[in-house]
Amino acid sequence: MTALLRLLVRLLALLPLPLLHGTGSVLGSLAALFPNRNRRITLRNLALCFPELSEQQRARWLVLSLRETAKAATETALMWRIGPQRLKRLVRGVEGEPLLREAITRGKGVIIASPHLGSWELIGQYLQLQHPLTSMYKPAKNVALDRVMHEGRSHLGMQLAPTDTGGIRILLAALRRGELIGILPDQNPRSGAGVFAPFFGITTDTMTLLPKLAARSGAPVLVAYAERLGWGRGYRIHFLPVDGSVHDRDETVAAAALNRAIETAVRQTPTQYAWSYKRFRRRPEGEPSLY
Repeated sequence: MTALLRLLVRLLALLPLPLLHGTGSVLGSLAALFPNRNRRITLRNLALCFPELSEQQRARWLVLSLRETAKAATETALMWRIGPQRLKRLVRGVEGEPLLREAITRGKGVIIASPHLGSWELIGQYLQLQHPLTSMYKPAKNVALDRVMHEGRSHLGMQLAPTDTGGIRILLAALRRGELIGILPDQNPRSGAGVFAPFFGITTDTMTLLPKLAARSGAPVLVAYAERLGWGRGYRIHFLPVDGSVHDRDETVAAAALNRAIETAVRQTPTQYAWSYKRFRRRPEGEPSLY
C-alpha cells in the first residue's frame, strides 16, 4: 500500500499546477451543486461569520470556497514532492517578509501560526527554504498514508514534531536554537486543552499551546499563509504580525490575540479559508450546537 501511494504521489506531482488547480475547481464546483457535508458546513460557517452578506453573495462564496478546498487536495502531491527551484518559481511575491527577518534577528526563534488558509502545505516548504523549521504534526491513522505524508512534508528538510509531550519538547528546543516552529492554530483542541475566545464574533474553543510556547520562550509570533493565485499562476506569501498580548499569561487574553490575527488574515482572502471544517463544534457549557 505504501509503495502504491508513493507512486501515485510521484505521478500527480509531475502534473502542471494549472491542471491540478483546474481539476480542483471542477471538483469543487460539483461539490457546491449537490447536498453533502462540506457544502452544508461551509454554508453554515459563512452565515455565522459573514451575516452581512446576502444569500446570493454567500452562494457565490460557497462555490469559490469549495473550489479552493478541492485545490488544497489536488495540489498536495505536488507540495510533497516539489523541488526548491520549482517552489521558488511558483512563489510570485512575498508580503510582510521584513516581519520574518526582524523576528529571526531577535534570536529567540519564531512561532509561525499557519491557519487552514490558502496552501498550508506550501507555506511549510517555503519557510524551510528560508530558515530551519520544525512543524507540529498529527500522525494519520492509516499507517501507509502517514508514512507517505511524513516523507512528503519533510522532503526538503522540515523537522516534524508529534502532537504529544515529546513533540512540545522538540518545539521548545528548536526555539532555543533560534529556529522557526510551525503550528496550525485553528484546529479544535482536544478537550481541556483550549479556552473560549472570540473568532469572527463567535465564542470559539481555541488552543492554548501556541500562546504557552510564546510565553515560555519569549519568541515572536507571526501568522503566515500562501494565497493561491488564479489560473494556477502560483502563490503569494503573506506574513502578518500578532500583537504582544499573545504572550499574556492569561490564556483567554492570549487566545483572543491569536484569533484576531488569524481573522485578519482570513478576511484578506476569505474564500481560501477551510470553511468546511466545524470550527465552532465545541460550545461553552449550556450553549446549543451551532451545527
